[in-house]
Amino acid sequence: MIKFTDLPLHTKVLKAIEEAGYTEPTPIQAGAIPPACEGKDVLGIAQTGTGKTASFTLPMITLLNRGRARARMPRSLVLAPTRELAAQVAENFDTYAKYTKLTKALLIGGVSFKDQDALIDRGVDVLIATPGRLLDHFERGKLILSDVKVMVVDEADRMLDMGFIPDIEEIFKKTPFTRQTLFFSATMAPEIERITNTFLSAPVKVEVARAATTSENIKQGVVMFKASRKDREGTEKRKLLRALIDAEGDDCTNAIIFCNRKTDVDICAKSLKKYGYNASPIHGDLDQTQRMKTLDGFRDGSIRFLVASDVAARGLDIPNVSHVFNFDVPSHAEDYVHRIGRTGRAGRKGTAMMICVPRDEKNFADVERLVKLEIPRVESPMKPEPPKEKAQDDKPKQSKGRIRKKDEAPKVEAAPESSEKPAERPKRERGGRGRSRNEPANTVVGVGDDVPGFLAMSFAERGKG
Repeated sequence: MIKFTDLPLHTKVLKAIEEAGYTEPTPIQAGAIPPACEGKDVLGIAQTGTGKTASFTLPMITLLNRGRARARMPRSLVLAPTRELAAQVAENFDTYAKYTKLTKALLIGGVSFKDQDALIDRGVDVLIATPGRLLDHFERGKLILSDVKVMVVDEADRMLDMGFIPDIEEIFKKTPFTRQTLFFSATMAPEIERITNTFLSAPVKVEVARAATTSENIKQGVVMFKASRKDREGTEKRKLLRALIDAEGDDCTNAIIFCNRKTDVDICAKSLKKYGYNASPIHGDLDQTQRMKTLDGFRDGSIRFLVASDVAARGLDIPNVSHVFNFDVPSHAEDYVHRIGRTGRAGRKGTAMMICVPRDEKNFADVERLVKLEIPRVESPMKPEPPKEKAQDDKPKQSKGRIRKKDEAPKVEAAPESSEKPAERPKRERGGRGRSRNEPANTVVGVGDDVPGFLAMSFAERGKG
């Protein structure tokens, strides 16, 4: 078994690795570090959670140990797709470079330009940045990339998903042609392959796992769920999520819960808090300070459940995550690999559960097709609600007659007949079809004074005639 001491790393780097508690490199580290230390371009393909960050951080520190940075001219450049991943790379650099005099700067959104400019003006050996913020500094004339000796692109497939590929190409063109390039990705889309063919020179390809595969250490499962009513789907899904968490018992020490939409992240986190679960949300709309505070709380254990959008799915090194719950089936099948890769890291066991509603079945089929695995179906742990007991004394017994339909109006019973006769309606005196009580029977009403004789005759008199 190969050890870190067998790799061509600087002694100060090896000392930092030993203090961090690592002795044996992961397969991607063992394959990428030797050619990187020799100054060759490296194309690394490995699933998330395999130690890609150290694969470029360790040789970069070794290569930059000699020399000194000049103002506004960083000696190396690391590009990351999200603020969280960039911050994680910076933490790794601090861990492994603590016995060297190398300096770094972190350029991400949500932080003052003034503070970042001050770091760049002093000169940094390692510049860690998101593409957008890096170009902002360059266009403001605060940054010169002509002295970059090592350039790293991390999570390149995520860069593609987020639309950063044009920015990456522009940044490549601003760096020296003689630079060394370390390029890492979990999958190799055609667009990414085109970039590697254009900007990498005879790269050493290190592939330690088939693209888009899931770790064997992760126990996977899916609940095929259909709500009782469409308007109750969200409520019942959240109830199912709580039941899945409870079913795992003490094995679920902490978990990341992934939702597709930011609004669902907030709603789900609020619902979990309501029912007594220690949960906090994290997504792109939150302030950067709040996002970092939430991540720190999850890492130190003060937050048990992290409800996240896919901003937290890629590259975040959060150790000892016991469970991942996919509240939604991801819209892109590749995101499933990265989501569940938050658990089962560094050889540990992990569990990944997913809830699939009927409208997500197409996306679920795409996931199974990508990972080439039939994800086991799990029976819902939700207990059916007991039928409501009928109160015998409070409700009258229903008659055995015709059962009234749900929407039929109840039949109104006729009022009982009264023994008293109703008051007679007063007769009209004149002008109507009737006649007054005091008028003779043979009086014709309403004809006038000149009444023909035959009209004034009674029916008896007419019969005689």
